[in-house]
Amino acid sequence: MLAARGCQHTITSPIPRAPQARAITYTPEEEEIPLEEQQRSQQAQLVEHIGIMGGTFDPIHNAHLAVAEEVRVALNLSYILFIPTGQPPHKRTHHLTPSQHRLAMVERAIASNPFFACSRIEVDWSGPSYTTDTLKRLREELGSRACLYFIIGWDSLLDLHKWHDPEGILAQLTALVAVGRPGYSASGALGNPFDQDNLDNTEYNTKLEERLPGITQRLRLVQAPMLEISSTDLRQRVAQGRPIRYQMPDAVTEYIHEHHLYQ
Repeated sequence: MLAARGCQHTITSPIPRAPQARAITYTPEEEEIPLEEQQRSQQAQLVEHIGIMGGTFDPIHNAHLAVAEEVRVALNLSYILFIPTGQPPHKRTHHLTPSQHRLAMVERAIASNPFFACSRIEVDWSGPSYTTDTLKRLREELGSRACLYFIIGWDSLLDLHKWHDPEGILAQLTALVAVGRPGYSASGALGNPFDQDNLDNTEYNTKLEERLPGITQRLRLVQAPMLEISSTDLRQRVAQGRPIRYQMPDAVTEYIHEHHLYQ
């Protein structure tokens, strides 16, 4: 079902697996645990909690990686699955770097973290890549024991009701994980969900529910490092001959120079 790095199937990076369930042994002095409870415990060990982080990653940089790691640790996830977009419907006018380069940069960026993996499920898909369709295909591939945690910026959270089939997105998720992003103030219609006043404010949740019913039941907020790095700025820096080192993994910097990207 899952493929190793370098093959042509959906998952291109090694997937960290949940620990194998082991038989439970007892001594005469121990209280015997009912068989049904043993089975439930073993099944729970096989469930995987997977963070989904999509994006153009044109290029991927340290802010992406820092957010992913923060979410993984905060929510005790099994691993984070990075999904470079194929043809995002909302960025049709933006010239994207060919998918093979963006995928290769992601693979190099996450290589040092055993809890990061990469999927080509969208880059191999012909036509626009809608989040709801990607999640459905992931659900089919990963199986019923996969709990999906979709990571978005809180600014995107405010517009989620405008996405294609937002109800279908929520239906596939165990949780919708909203993280803060640099450069966005609390001036929006709903304000900043990370403000303590909003976290404790029933009115704020009511407004979210009015936009997309059921969203607050799955919503999780995670405070992540706010690194002022953007892919747009990095592309401009390369084009202008300015430094990009220390804003992304060295392996990604080397790949960009080796393949003369963004020039």
